Amino acid sequence: MTASLYERLGATTGITDIANDVVENHLKNPAIANRFKSTDVNALKNGAATFFIMGTGGPEVYKGKDMLATHKGMNISAIEFMAVLDDALDAMAKNNVGQREQEEVLFVLYSMRADIVLV
Repeated sequence: MTASLYERLGATTGITDIANDVVENHLKNPAIANRFKSTDVNALKNGAATFFIMGTGGPEVYKGKDMLATHKGMNISAIEFMAVLDDALDAMAKNNVGQREQEEVLFVLYSMRADIVLV
């Protein structure tokens, strides 16, 4: 039996580390940092981690809105969306995530594009 993506990413601890690094990358990324200037960073990190945990086959711990409801009216551009993917790739590399897992995560993230970009 093949381990779930959740398990291959290091389960709750590993995914939380990755999500925290993604958020830290967003805060430093000039393409999107302004989007987060009034954000509760700890809440954002928790939301990102729990969403990621649940979305990769882990326990259902996410309590936030779905992607469309979260991003509705934000008018996020395709360039900003790609900046988010770049930040995620950087965070996964920093956390020694394997190529296969990086590709799977990017596939999942990209599959949400229609619920995020220009909605």
